[in-house]
Amino acid sequence: MMSISYEYLLWILPVLVAVSLVMAATRHERTDMILQQAWRTGLWTICFLGIVALLIRFAVWRIG
Repeated sequence: MMSISYEYLLWILPVLVAVSLVMAATRHERTDMILQQAWRTGLWTICFLGIVALLIRFAVWRIG
């Protein structure tokens, strides 16, 4: 089984920050609201990606 290195996974962080900030900035004009929304969006995305990773890991374990 091939695995992804942790250094490769760290590339997710700048992309996540950029996407969260852009999404928040399209909804709000105040800086505090933008940062608050970006934090929530980033946290939601990390949780979603974590759940998907766990489901894939479980599927691979169950199949293999």
